Amino acid sequence: MHQLSPTAFLIAASVKVAAAFTLVMLAVAYITWLERRVAAFIQDRYGPNRVGPFGLLQPIADGLKNLLKEETNPAAAARAYFMLGPVLSMFPATIVFAVVPFASPLPTPWGLVDMIVADLPVGILFVLAFSSLAVYGIVMGGWASNNKYALLGGLRSSAQMVSYEVALGMSLIAVMMLAGNVTLTEIVWRQQQLDLWFALPLSLAFLLFVISAFAENNRLPFDLPEAESELVTGYHTEYSAMKFSMFFIAEYAHLLTNSALMATLFLGGWDIPFWQGDDMFRVGGMLVRGFDETGAPIPAEPTWWKTLLTFGAFAVKTGFFVVLYIWVRWTLPRFRYDQVMHLGWKVMIPTALAYIMLIGGAILVLDALGIPYGFTYGLVLTAVSLVATGVFVFILDRDRVIAGADLTRRKPRAAAATPAVQIGVGE
Repeated sequence: MHQLSPTAFLIAASVKVAAAFTLVMLAVAYITWLERRVAAFIQDRYGPNRVGPFGLLQPIADGLKNLLKEETNPAAAARAYFMLGPVLSMFPATIVFAVVPFASPLPTPWGLVDMIVADLPVGILFVLAFSSLAVYGIVMGGWASNNKYALLGGLRSSAQMVSYEVALGMSLIAVMMLAGNVTLTEIVWRQQQLDLWFALPLSLAFLLFVISAFAENNRLPFDLPEAESELVTGYHTEYSAMKFSMFFIAEYAHLLTNSALMATLFLGGWDIPFWQGDDMFRVGGMLVRGFDETGAPIPAEPTWWKTLLTFGAFAVKTGFFVVLYIWVRWTLPRFRYDQVMHLGWKVMIPTALAYIMLIGGAILVLDALGIPYGFTYGLVLTAVSLVATGVFVFILDRDRVIAGADLTRRKPRAAAATPAVQIGVGE
């Protein structure tokens, strides 16, 4: 399959940008509908069911309502920064999706089109750089409102998001070590070569990434920046109409992007399980699906129906994490602020550091033993990671930060060193 000409590349890039942005915005709108339906299912009620069949037109009605509502601008607010806050919150969420591969390459009469908006050689670094900018929009919105509750919400947001950004970045170091690359398309290919998705050989990194993504997204049980029962919805208390809606569009866009990243980094991306027919990657300008015993490349056979199937696999994996986000929100209660900070700094970060050393040592041992990168290689790392994950889940933080209401399991506190003084009635 020949390369695209400059004109065909420009047209294909424009179509991909328009299609990706449209799909992301549509998905964000209907994730709000899905959340309300799942919440209704969990709480044994109906949810949206009036506007259109099954309430499917409810997101459109909500969008029109926000567009037509009156905008309020507090007199004491810093107007320029007050308006910039929602934009800064929404921009990183939409642009990060550009480096996520969402299907196998598509053959066309003009050449082979990669199903990714921008296949950057610094994919993960691009994700970390832009996703961390979202905190500025929330902090700026809280500060510019000139409201003490909004300011407190913004400050709590900055503390939480910065704390878990460190753990999230460290959890990705194990992925980069195993993949040997930071490009997301290369990470998908390395999972195909391993015959195992990274969620197994890097199970603890997967768990740390999921927890950190929840905290980065300000979703329950980490919704301290909003905390309606404490801060009158926090950083966006003074916002209304479309500016208020933009904060929630940003939240759901981050939710979608984080779900796509989890699917790409740990569940093989667009890879279809138990089938090698979709394996394909560019090597030296050639699309291959693997190498034979002599190391010679085996050409891949891209087709339009493989592109469609792989896009479906990617959508199913991403949808799984979207539903997980929603299910956790309506299942778990909010953590206390001290619990959130303790978990981030004293549990997540030391665990991530120790896990990096463990995986790095295991990879060095496997390479020294001459075990080739493949299924056996992945099984050994899976065994090591499962032990580390068991220690983290069942031993490390047992009943210290996250404990239930049942206090009978805890040891009673030691009695005071000095005996209690009995005070009589007449004394």
